[in-house]
Amino acid sequence: MTLKPQNKTAALIIGLSFVALALTFSARAALGLVMPILEQELGWSRSFTSGAAAGALLVMAAIAPFGGRLVDKQGARAILLIGLGALAAGCFLVAATVNPIAFLLAFSGIAAVGFGLVATHVVSTAVEQEVKTDRGLATGIATSGSTGGQFIFVPLLAVLISAYDWRLAFVALGIGTLVVMGCVFRWFPKTTKGTTDGSAANRSTGTLWRDLTSILKLPAFQILFWSYFICGYTTSGVIETHFLPYAAFCGFGPVPSATAYGLLSAINLVGMILAGWLTDRVNRPLLLGMIYLVRGLTFVILLNVGASFETLIFFSILFGLVDYSTVPVTASLVASHIGRGVMGLAFGLISAGHQIGAAAGAYFGGVLFDLYAQYDWVWWSSVWLAVCAGALVFLMKDKPQDRCLLQV
Repeated sequence: MTLKPQNKTAALIIGLSFVALALTFSARAALGLVMPILEQELGWSRSFTSGAAAGALLVMAAIAPFGGRLVDKQGARAILLIGLGALAAGCFLVAATVNPIAFLLAFSGIAAVGFGLVATHVVSTAVEQEVKTDRGLATGIATSGSTGGQFIFVPLLAVLISAYDWRLAFVALGIGTLVVMGCVFRWFPKTTKGTTDGSAANRSTGTLWRDLTSILKLPAFQILFWSYFICGYTTSGVIETHFLPYAAFCGFGPVPSATAYGLLSAINLVGMILAGWLTDRVNRPLLLGMIYLVRGLTFVILLNVGASFETLIFFSILFGLVDYSTVPVTASLVASHIGRGVMGLAFGLISAGHQIGAAAGAYFGGVLFDLYAQYDWVWWSSVWLAVCAGALVFLMKDKPQDRCLLQV
C-alpha cells in the first residue's frame, strides 16, 4: 500500500490536510469530553449541550456547499485559512465564556464555521484535483486526519482537563489551530491543478444554478445524499457527541473514556486508509454497503457494554474500522458518478446531508437521555438506520472512476 504522489504539491496537500482535519475534529470531540463537566460546573443540561452540538452541525451543513463550490473555483487554500481562523477564534471564546448564549455563539457559530470549512469534502476535492493515480488511497490518507489525529489530541485534552481545567484545553486547541494555520499559509499551494488546467473532468460545467439542478436530478446523488445523511446520524451525531458521556454514564472516568475514544480514532485511521486502498481495487458500492452493515452490528455491542471496559474497547476497535471509512469511498463515487468538475459542490451538498443527520443524532440523543436516563433508544435507531443505508447503496452500479458523468 504505497502512495506515489505526482509531485511535491500533492504530498503537501495530503500532509497538511491530514493535520488540519486532525485538529479540527479534535476540537469538535472536545465538547463531548467536557459535557458532564459543563453540567456540574455551570448547570447546563444534557439537552442544552447536545443542542449546541446540533446547532454547530447545522451551521456546518449550511456552509458546506458554498465551501465546496469555492474549492471547485479557487482551490482549497483560502477556504482552509478562513476555516482555521474561525476555529481558533471560537476555541478562545469558548474558553472565556460562562454565559450559555455566548457559548452558543462561540461554539455553534464561530467555531462551527471552521468545522464546516476545514472538512473532508474540501480535502477530498483538493486531492481529486491534484493526485492523478491511487486517488482512493490518497483521499483515505488525507481525510484520515479527521479521526487519526484524535488518537493523540483527545487523550491529551483529557489529561489537561483532569489535571487543570477544561478551559485550558480549549486554549490549547486555539493555539494549535493558529500554528496549523501558519503552516497552511506558508506551504499549501495557492491553487491546485483542478483550478488551472482546462480538462473537462476538472472544470465546472456551468453556472451555480445550472450545476446544482443537474446534480440534484442524478439518482446517484440521491443515493449518496441519503446514505450519507444516515452516516452522519450514526457517527458525528451519536458517537462523537454521546460516546464519551455514555462511557461516563457506564461508570468510566475521563481518562479511560478518552483512551477508548482515542483508540477508536486510531483504528479509524487504519479503516480510512484501508477503505481508500480498496476503493481503487474493488466494487465500490458493494464496499460502501458492507461498511454500513457492519457499522450497524457494532451498535449491538455498544448496547451491551455495561461496566465492562473490555467490551467498550472491543466496540472502539470494530466501530473504528467502519466509522469514517465511508469518506474515501463516497468521495470516489461522487467523482465518478457525478463529476470531478463539480465535485466540491456535489460533495458539499452530500456533506450537508451528513451534518443534518448528525445534528439529528446529537440533539435527539440528548433529549432521549433526559427523558429516559439511558441511551438504548439511540443505539437501536442507529442499528436499523445503518442497515437501511447499506441496502440503499447496494442499488448503485459501479462505474469507471475517471469518467465525468455530469451532463448539462
